[in-house]
Amino acid sequence: MALTASDPSIHGAPVFVLLSPGGVPVARRLKLQLAGAEIHGLQGRVSADDVDRSFVNTGDHLRSLFQSGRPIIGLCAAAVLIRSLGHLLGDKWTEPPVLALAEDGSVIVPLLGGHHGAHTLARLIGEALQVAPAITTAGDVRFGVAFDDPPDGWRLANPEDAKSFAGALLAHAPVRLEGLAPWLASARLPFAPNAELVLRVTERDVTGSPEMLVYHPTTLALGVGVERDGDPEELIALIRDTLASRGLSPLAVAGVFSIDVKADEPAVHAAAAALGVPARFFDAATLEAETPRLANPSDLVFEHVGCHGVSEGAALAAVGSGGLLVVPKTKSRGATCAVARAPEPIDGRSIGRPRGRLFVVGLGPGGAEWRTTTAAAALEQMDDLVGYKLYNDLAGPLPPHVVRHDFGMGDEEIRARKALELAASGRTVCLVTSGDPGIYAMATLVFELIDRTPQPEWLRLDIQVIPGISAFQAAAALIGAPLAHDFCLISLSDLLTPWPLIVRRLEAAASADMAVALYNPVSRGRRQQLVEAVDIFLRHRSPDTPAVIGRQLGRPEQTVKVVALSELTPDLLDMLCIVVVGSSDTRVVARPRGGHWVYTPRGFSGKPSSGMRAAVAVETPP
Repeated sequence: MALTASDPSIHGAPVFVLLSPGGVPVARRLKLQLAGAEIHGLQGRVSADDVDRSFVNTGDHLRSLFQSGRPIIGLCAAAVLIRSLGHLLGDKWTEPPVLALAEDGSVIVPLLGGHHGAHTLARLIGEALQVAPAITTAGDVRFGVAFDDPPDGWRLANPEDAKSFAGALLAHAPVRLEGLAPWLASARLPFAPNAELVLRVTERDVTGSPEMLVYHPTTLALGVGVERDGDPEELIALIRDTLASRGLSPLAVAGVFSIDVKADEPAVHAAAAALGVPARFFDAATLEAETPRLANPSDLVFEHVGCHGVSEGAALAAVGSGGLLVVPKTKSRGATCAVARAPEPIDGRSIGRPRGRLFVVGLGPGGAEWRTTTAAAALEQMDDLVGYKLYNDLAGPLPPHVVRHDFGMGDEEIRARKALELAASGRTVCLVTSGDPGIYAMATLVFELIDRTPQPEWLRLDIQVIPGISAFQAAAALIGAPLAHDFCLISLSDLLTPWPLIVRRLEAAASADMAVALYNPVSRGRRQQLVEAVDIFLRHRSPDTPAVIGRQLGRPEQTVKVVALSELTPDLLDMLCIVVVGSSDTRVVARPRGGHWVYTPRGFSGKPSSGMRAAVAVETPP
């Protein structure tokens, strides 16, 4: 058996986690056979050239992968995985696969996630490496099937009965199969026509028992329509009532489907979430092609959205030409629902188009260690990476399925449009910037384009701005605390802002005696602006006011130094620098082994502490 990314029982693309270079050959060999898999290595121990992504803290990285649902294959001691993840364990029905693999590939042990494909993944890896996986679950070993872990396209209605059912089989009780399920029919089970133990396969809403496991094939597609800003509870109730009226199980539903103009409708997504299935959307032309099969075509609907039926059309489009409409359109006050049946289980995730998502991600000033966990999680989910080439490089190695779109300096609007267009096609896109995307960066341009461009599909996107550590924060932290009191940020670039307006802002900040972080202090063709800014500050501050220069922050070439304001000249800077000019209160402290700390006091030392006040209160006689 060869590894395959499409194996239905494996949930998500695995990540090989390496703590030393010894596991690189095995991980590379397996990755070649498992499309979408990634190799992550511990920074400082595993060369960045050998992995797709480096990490700094093993425990934090393992927990991040686990909580995001990624299958983990640790080429390390099993104890490392157990100690890192032990306190997160709770619900075996939701845990992703976690496997321990010896660095030389001699042993493979599924530790967690048997209900999400861990045993199948272990078998596949064992077959590829020609070793026997250490699977200890008795039912899996004897019968070749995990009753409580059906493959994708099948759901077990009563998982709580799976253990006792398997126990009866292990005690040599026979079983009979009612319905069609090739994965059960081919298992090594003791089938007998009159057996009391039953494996029942049905779309019907049937109650199981310790003697009967009920499996539902995901052959049903729910088509829905809802008025603008419709009540989610109304749509959910309509769906449940519609299914119940025909005796159909919600577990047989593969997905909730509608027209693309409803892609941002909260009710549709709430209904999908309530059923635990994806929400997917079709354009009007696709739904209009289903008109000959509609039970209730409507000219009024056509006038409004360009097709003769939304709920029936979406259900039929989802099940394809071989499917049938089994429940025509039913209505509530503000919603409609229809059900179609496919001849075989369908994967709702691969049908129609998902709502597009755009993450505008701040990568921080440099390396991955400066990146927030929210930003890292967004990068894990993306289909496309869009950005200035240098910023895309900062994102690190990419999984094979991710498409990278590099742009040059000055192409800000072009790359923002590209990101919006990709997301509007149903993809998950990360538009990346260094620092924070809302500070002299791309987030504002995204919303400006949406505001001034008549593109309705952009308005339906799920857009999230994910903050990052900005250069001013990094510079301040690396030197001490120069921005601990009131401060402001000013860019000296007059490319988008007239220089007289920048001068007014510099005058205001200088006269207000605030610390000021100066972005874009110089460029190859722009030097005089810094000279004028320093002159403005010198009219209000002492020449020895500390000025902090940070360069290449968060990167191997990082430098941070302090000069007197009077010595701050363009020759000390380039385009990779940021400057923090202190206030009149900002102080410099010499460090015992060289260098300086810089801080701006807030007056804490002049305030009595709560402890001092409490002591006075106790010692004062009544």
